Amino acid sequence: MSDKPIHVIGGGLAGSEAAWQIAHAGVPVILHEMRGVRGTEAHKTDGLAELVCSNSFRSDDAETNAVGLLHAEMRLAGSLIMACGDAHQVPAGGALAVDRDGFSDAVTAKLVAHPLVTIVREEVSGLPPAEWDQAIIATGPLTAPSLAEAIRAETGADALAFFDAIAPIVHFDTIDMNVAWFQSRYDKVGPGGTGKDYINCPMDRDQYLAFVEALNEGAKTEFKQWEGTPYFDGCLPIEVMAERGPETLRHGPMKPMGLTNAHNPTVKAYAVVQLRQDNALGTLYNMVGFQTKLKHGEQTRIFRMIPGLENAEFARLGGLHRNTYINSPTLLSGDLQLKGRPGLRFAGQITGCEGYVESASIGLLAGRFAASERLGRAPSLPPATTAFGALLGHITGGHIVSDDEPGKRSFQPMNINFGLFPPLEAGTKLKPDDFEGRFRGKDKSIAKKKAITSRALADCRAWLGDALRHAAE
Repeated sequence: MSDKPIHVIGGGLAGSEAAWQIAHAGVPVILHEMRGVRGTEAHKTDGLAELVCSNSFRSDDAETNAVGLLHAEMRLAGSLIMACGDAHQVPAGGALAVDRDGFSDAVTAKLVAHPLVTIVREEVSGLPPAEWDQAIIATGPLTAPSLAEAIRAETGADALAFFDAIAPIVHFDTIDMNVAWFQSRYDKVGPGGTGKDYINCPMDRDQYLAFVEALNEGAKTEFKQWEGTPYFDGCLPIEVMAERGPETLRHGPMKPMGLTNAHNPTVKAYAVVQLRQDNALGTLYNMVGFQTKLKHGEQTRIFRMIPGLENAEFARLGGLHRNTYINSPTLLSGDLQLKGRPGLRFAGQITGCEGYVESASIGLLAGRFAASERLGRAPSLPPATTAFGALLGHITGGHIVSDDEPGKRSFQPMNINFGLFPPLEAGTKLKPDDFEGRFRGKDKSIAKKKAITSRALADCRAWLGDALRHAAE
C-alpha cells in the first residue's frame, strides 16, 4: 500500500484503465477528467471511457487475429475495459461489440466505487506540477489545446503532430517479389542503406491510366467540420494529386526514373509504386506518398490493382485526420516515461497507437509501471513476443531511422498487427491442425498466426506470474 497518489489526466479508455490498474495494485489514484467542466467537439456525454466512434472492439479471435490476442492478454491482466466490454457486449459475429452507454456507465461506476480512486472534474491546462511526482497523461487524440501547447513546449516543436497523414502499410510476405524488386532510385546508398532500400512495383501505360481513373472515381471519406482540411503540397492525398491531371502521379511519387526492373531490364516501366521499410523487423513496408482519404474498402480494391500487390494484406490503411500524438520513439523510454522528466508517463492514443483496445492496453501498462515505481519496484516490461510487448515496442522504438531525415524515425500511429511481432524462432514447427495433415493455400499463414498467438499467451502468462511473484516479495 502507498498513501501518496498517482495522478492520471484523461478519463478515456486509456486513463480509465490506467487508474484501475493503479488502484488494483493498492495505490491511490486521482483521475482528472475535463468533461463535465469543458466538452470536446466529439464527445456527447461526461461518462468515463465514452466510445466516440464505433462501438466495436474488433475481432475477439485470440488464435488468428492480433487484436483478439490483445483482448486475451488484457483479460489475463485483469483489465477493467475488457471486463466491462464483456459484460455489455451486443451481437457482432466474431467481433466484440458493446452497448456504448452501458459500457461507459459500467466503467464509470466501477471507478467511482473503488475506495482508492478519486475522480476530479477539471481541465488540466499544463503539464503536471512537480509535486505530482508520478503522473500519466492519457488525453487522447483530442487533447485540449492548452495542454498540447505545454507538451510541445516541454518536448520541442517537432515532437507533436496534430493530424495523421498516413500511407497504407503492407505486410512484406504478401508482396509478390516475382513482380516487384528491391532498388533505390539510381542505386543511391543513403544513411544505413544498401542501394536496395525500396520495393518497386512497375506499371505499364495501360495499368497506370486504369489506376489513375480508379483513384478519381473511388469513394472518399469526407472531413468532419471540426477537423478542417489540413492539405499542404508536401503531403497531398494521392487522389488529390490524381485529380490534377493524368500525368501528375508519374512525375511525383510514382515517377519511374532511376529504376531498372530486375525481372525485365530491357522494358522501361511507365510508372513505379515504391514501398519503404517501416519497422526494424522488416516485416512491414509503407507505400511511399500514398496518404489518402479513400474509404477503406476502396483502398483495398484500388491498391490491389498495383502489380505485385494483387494479394497484399494491409497492416493499416491510409488516412488523413485530426490526431494529436507525440513522437514516442524519440521522447519515451521503454516504460513510457518522458525521457527528460522521470515519473511522467504517457498512455493511450497520444503515444501513437490506434484503436480502442490498443489505447486501453497502453493505459494498462502505464498504470502497472507507475504503480510498481510507487511501491518501490522496477517496472516489469512485457516480452516482445506478447501483444503487449509488440505494441509497446512499436511505440517506444520499433521504427527505423528515416533515410531522408537522419535522426528522425518513420513513426506513424498503428493498430496491433502481426507485423509488429518478432518472427517465429527458426525451426518452429507449424501444426496443420484442421488441414488434414498438410498445408493448402492460406493454411500455412493461419498456422503461423496460431503459433505466434500460442507463444504470446504462454509468454504473457509467464510475465504476469513473474510480476505477481515480484509483488509478493
